[in-house]
Amino acid sequence: DVQLQASGGGLVQAGGSLRLSCTASGFSFDDYAIGWFRQAPGKVTKGVSCINNRDGSTYYADSVKGRCTISRDDAKNTVYLQMNSLKPEDTAVYYCNSDAIWGQGTQVTVSS
Repeated sequence: DVQLQASGGGLVQAGGSLRLSCTASGFSFDDYAIGWFRQAPGKVTKGVSCINNRDGSTYYADSVKGRCTISRDDAKNTVYLQMNSLKPEDTAVYYCNSDAIWGQGTQVTVSS
């Protein structure tokens, strides 16, 4: 089966850190860019970050720039999103995506 498995979410206090992981199976992971998106309660899904498979170039939404770092380990078929200095407004379900494939989401809750 073609899958993306997101993990690493949790409950953290403001200012804390989390590292999200997105592990792929069933397809050639290194052929695709991988992105992270999030959906806060009652809001639309928005892009957070992505990493290119060819040159490793990265993109960050303004809302997380300077606080998040995306990286990929193609040997492990995994992309990581390191999130630091978390804010309550970062509370959302985080999804990883590759082309038309979506992971199931992992909940991040940041308490004030």
